[in-house]
Amino acid sequence: MERLVILGSGPAGLTAAIYAARANLEPLVFAGYLPGGQLMITSDVENYPGFPQGVTGPELMGAFRAQAERFGARLLDTDVEAVDFRGERFVLTGPDGPVEARSVIIATGASARWLDIPGEARLQGRGVSACATCDGAFFKNKRLAVVGGGDSAMEEALFLTRFASEVIVLHRSDRLRASKIMADRALAHPRIRFVWNRVVEEVLGDEHVTGLLLRDTTNDQRDVLDVDGIFVAIGHVPNTGIFAGQIELDRQGYIVSADGVHTNIPGVFVAGDVNDLRYKQAITAAGAGCKAAIEAERYLEA
Repeated sequence: MERLVILGSGPAGLTAAIYAARANLEPLVFAGYLPGGQLMITSDVENYPGFPQGVTGPELMGAFRAQAERFGARLLDTDVEAVDFRGERFVLTGPDGPVEARSVIIATGASARWLDIPGEARLQGRGVSACATCDGAFFKNKRLAVVGGGDSAMEEALFLTRFASEVIVLHRSDRLRASKIMADRALAHPRIRFVWNRVVEEVLGDEHVTGLLLRDTTNDQRDVLDVDGIFVAIGHVPNTGIFAGQIELDRQGYIVSADGVHTNIPGVFVAGDVNDLRYKQAITAAGAGCKAAIEAERYLEA
């Protein structure tokens, strides 16, 4: 019987592990087969406090992990394959069999939706990004493309105008899905240009993004757009597949929580991007992990 099991090893999960371990809860962390969360595919992180010269995503998550293990957190680099939250004792099943727990923190995060086209994965962190807030500052006076037509794409494009010489929004149709106020702001901005009825078929470049191969959705003609970077803004997918039917999820699959910590099941807590539709930053996820660990400790004491 474990007192606390934490699912996930991004900033939220590992911060929860640090706080829980220092409270002598000896948490068991299912870190996943690809531990570290989305920061593991981020090259330089310049907006996390305490690193004036910046730090790479893998370095930052390595430090998180070492700190959690220093205080006694136990990490398994495996995924939980099934959960059962119906009883007083929660059952989590991994490749080595079931584990029972008195409390659980879910910090499995959300994954960016990608285009799944040639060159995209190879050039992630070298001109391909899904987070303007994270990576925009690396593209001062560069020409950038944003893919998408919703509010997220408009927010990304507007944010990137702080750095880029030009932002080109690529949308597969001739009509935006974004709210009117966000669309109007982007359409009126002098450094944002819209290219309609285009889909990206390939990201070009050897060591860094140099351009995009586009296809016109109206006539299938192809052309190359020269850019220094591409920001994919077509949404995120919460990593909640195994929780369906076990915990309350919203229509998009995010875990429902009124305060960003408690779920509809007493003893099961949530932290980070698996609940956060708005910010999706390492610092906000870490803060959520702190809160979840404190609430789990209080729950166990009671």
